[in-house]
Amino acid sequence: MTQYTRILLGISFGALLGAATVQAGPLDPARHPHPDSAKAVHEAEHDVDHAWEIYHRAALGGTVASPALQADIEEHLHEARTLVTQAQEAAERGDKRQVDRLVGQVKIHTTHAIEGSKEQKK
Repeated sequence: MTQYTRILLGISFGALLGAATVQAGPLDPARHPHPDSAKAVHEAEHDVDHAWEIYHRAALGGTVASPALQADIEEHLHEARTLVTQAQEAAERGDKRQVDRLVGQVKIHTTHAIEGSKEQKK
């Protein structure tokens, strides 16, 4: 991979990461009417951010095992972001069961993304 390609990838992934973080505003558990749900969502947001960072480093380093795996990882990360937004909405409604279910799904997607990001090229 040329340095020019890495720079373009970095710009692209940076734009994606920036756009993804704008979709859902953070919840402040201390000021939320349902602090336990807000805390769970807040932690899920951090999990997603962490998974994006790991993926971003692997993509920039050119170590993602294959283009197909890269697409799979991105799908997991985007789905996790969508689920965080849904969990925020459920927390606002006070639906703890829904928050817990959605946060569990976020963890599954972030785990897959992190594991995929760590898979080395052969």
